[in-house]
Amino acid sequence: MQTDKLYSTLFRSTFFLSMFTFGGGYVIVPLMEKKFVNELKWISEDEMLNLIAIGQSAPGPIAVNTSILVGYRMAGFKGAMVTVLGTILPPLGIMTVLAYIYLAVRDNALVNNVLLGMQAGVAAIIVNVVYNMAKRVVKQKKVIPVLVMVASLIAVIGLQVNILWILLFSAVTGGLMTIVDLKRRVHKEEAQ
Repeated sequence: MQTDKLYSTLFRSTFFLSMFTFGGGYVIVPLMEKKFVNELKWISEDEMLNLIAIGQSAPGPIAVNTSILVGYRMAGFKGAMVTVLGTILPPLGIMTVLAYIYLAVRDNALVNNVLLGMQAGVAAIIVNVVYNMAKRVVKQKKVIPVLVMVASLIAVIGLQVNILWILLFSAVTGGLMTIVDLKRRVHKEEAQ
């Protein structure tokens, strides 16, 4: 693909996703997946899941982090800059305008009800994202990731454990699994 066309597609994709998505990163990320995995077929589902996991683990907004990773994956540093601009410009513009009119509409019942309805829609989308990600983890048929997922769910909901501890536990577990897999591959190659 031509470089200019690639940058243009990256920018337009992230710009329009960011412009018309309300509810934050957990809403935009599945739409990014639909765009880059299903429509453009640039990234596999597994790779997108990994990019989402990295984006969520890194400091900052998940939508921006994931867009940076997608842009970097597709076109290196310049691609990351293009996608981050496409992701941050719409909310920046919208929030600037809203900051000027907020005082006039903050007590408006219609505006409050619209926002309440949007919250319900966002909750449904987040549940869908969690379901789809969990389905992919279970589909891999690996016991440890499923156990980590279930333990994390119990720890967060049942025991009110801070999310940072969950992320640290998950990262360490994933790192150990990677080391074990690499050692198995080396032993398997040496045996052949």
